[in-house]
Amino acid sequence: MDKTKGVLEAEISKVLTHWEKTYLGRGSVSVKSDIVRDMVVVVLKGVLTPAEYAVCQEKEGLLSVKEMRNSLVESGVIEIKEALSTITDLEVVSFYTDLSTITGERIMVFKLSEDLQSKL
Repeated sequence: MDKTKGVLEAEISKVLTHWEKTYLGRGSVSVKSDIVRDMVVVVLKGVLTPAEYAVCQEKEGLLSVKEMRNSLVESGVIEIKEALSTITDLEVVSFYTDLSTITGERIMVFKLSEDLQSKL
């Protein structure tokens, strides 16, 4: 692979930012991607709207926001997996995500078919 780890991480962050804006209608404040062995770990900051923060003050609202946001991401994950496969030349074998309703951060973990970090 001709690209450096930093270049790949930047490309992944750019693709996720674009996906957020086109699929979800708005992007996060910042996106940071890290390649760690056979995983790509992405931290998206500023995911929640002010209204969602307000709703999250109660347990029912918190669970509702987490469920809805996770459903939205899961419904569009095929497009993200395909983009990551194109960038890394590896298959994405699994995907994990969670959202903090306190910090407004989303963590995404993409498990790849091989150790990408050792190839760079």
